[in-house]
Amino acid sequence: MDTVMAHDEETLDGLRARLAPLIAANAAFDGWSKAGVRTAARAAGIDEDVALYAFSGGQMDMIDVWIASVDAAMAAALPAQRLSEMKVRERIGALVRFRLEAMNGLEEAVRSALAIMAMPNHAARSLRIGWRSADLMWRQAGDNATDFNHYSKRTLLAGIYTATLAVFIDDASEGKADTHAFLDRRINGVMRFQKAKARLLRPADERFSIARFLGRLRYPAG
Repeated sequence: MDTVMAHDEETLDGLRARLAPLIAANAAFDGWSKAGVRTAARAAGIDEDVALYAFSGGQMDMIDVWIASVDAAMAAALPAQRLSEMKVRERIGALVRFRLEAMNGLEEAVRSALAIMAMPNHAARSLRIGWRSADLMWRQAGDNATDFNHYSKRTLLAGIYTATLAVFIDDASEGKADTHAFLDRRINGVMRFQKAKARLLRPADERFSIARFLGRLRYPAG
């Protein structure tokens, strides 16, 4: 019995993974809706009732699975080994840019998804989805922090990514140049912040002290 249930769950997961990108591709016309699920099901040759059952959780289920599909594609295309020769800021930039490229042409899907995710009743789940993507990006970038930095880095990156998407959906510049410039500025700002924070959090005996410096001038070592 358990084997049958597990198989059914895997089958539904597979259906969702196949359907979600198709729903996103058609979101400009049908939105994140049952009509969108039916359209995607017809395109994929899947029974419409089965497809509707797979997304019985509604809009957030569709969006969640779509974002998870982008996560999976990013991880496959940019494994940690491939990024290891880059500087940290370059790794993060490459990962975010992959996601932007994957969403190119789907601006309306992104716009409506962000609006749905911003609803108060979706806040907790939206935060979990954003955290999941940010966590994956940092892990792909080789981050192994387990202290407070683990949380601060992911929170900052989730904020950068969301802000970048807000620019992306209305960016009419050639090759989304304005979006990429915005992303570069935000990443550079975070890198400067991380360096400054690291200096401030160093042990006291490792930080520069004007009193200690003057003391050494007055009483030089033997």
